[in-house]
Amino acid sequence: MDLDLKKISQPIEIELDEFRVHFREAIRSKVALVDLISKYILRQKGKKIRPILVLLSAKLCGDITPRSYTAATLVEMLHTATLIHDDVVDDAQSRRGLASINAVWKNKIAVLMGDFMLSRGLLLALENDECGFLKITSRAVKRMSEGELLQIQKNRKFDVNEETYFRIISDKTASLINACCELGAASTSKDKNEIRLMGEFGENIGIAFQLRDDLLDYIGKKKIMGKSSGSDLKEKKFTLPLIHSLNNSTKKEAKEIVSLVKNGSYSKSRSIVMDFIKEHNGIDYTISKTKEYCMSAKNNLQSFRSSETKDTMIKFVDFISERVN
Repeated sequence: MDLDLKKISQPIEIELDEFRVHFREAIRSKVALVDLISKYILRQKGKKIRPILVLLSAKLCGDITPRSYTAATLVEMLHTATLIHDDVVDDAQSRRGLASINAVWKNKIAVLMGDFMLSRGLLLALENDECGFLKITSRAVKRMSEGELLQIQKNRKFDVNEETYFRIISDKTASLINACCELGAASTSKDKNEIRLMGEFGENIGIAFQLRDDLLDYIGKKKIMGKSSGSDLKEKKFTLPLIHSLNNSTKKEAKEIVSLVKNGSYSKSRSIVMDFIKEHNGIDYTISKTKEYCMSAKNNLQSFRSSETKDTMIKFVDFISERVN
């Protein structure tokens, strides 16, 4: 199966082009600096996974309308805001192949630009009398913030268990993808069950997306991913491959590995921790959990009638499960 995202999204290629027009217009500003940075953001070519999901969900439940473009634009603004803020927090120097906003314009301007994107997105919903959209989006923002803060809290204490890990990734990653699918469905359907199912679909693929991301951090290749593997380990983040391995080792082994991650130098600990994870099936377990959530996502689609859009969404789930970057 060809899992190239561009080919998968071909059925909504025209709609994606229309979305890009809406997004470009929505982030324009009369303030020269804001407009300059907005144009720079447009040069940062991302996968556009979230707008794709909004439009596919909308098309699965009905005919795409102007409301669908409002939803897609709102989500992309919110996502862009979080990326800008994340780069400040992480002191990241690049984003999507270009220098990050904070690297070019420094932290103060980057934070304010993220705030602009967030407020502009929320205002877009109000300007179009989409209070329902605002409710869905605000709920996602709340969950994303709580997820990030919970991760910081737990990683500081090195006490992340599997239950906490899934709560973190559900909130920090899956919440926005949940919102994408729910917003898309709500833009073309009034059927509460359809909207609920699409939200659940988004939650499941959002969790699968983060699981795959955490897996690639251990098995990905720099040439493909554009970054070295092991960045989570370098930042002392406990993700599922490591958590599962710790749970399936002796207390002595687990204590030694936690101490190594906590106190050891990255160059010395990396190969030891990698071997430990392979030995205790951390990789295979994460792959199996990814497939489990992908299967749940496909089950969410069962009650929808057969269509090209439904087939595309199934291919999208497979893309999430098998992506290499």
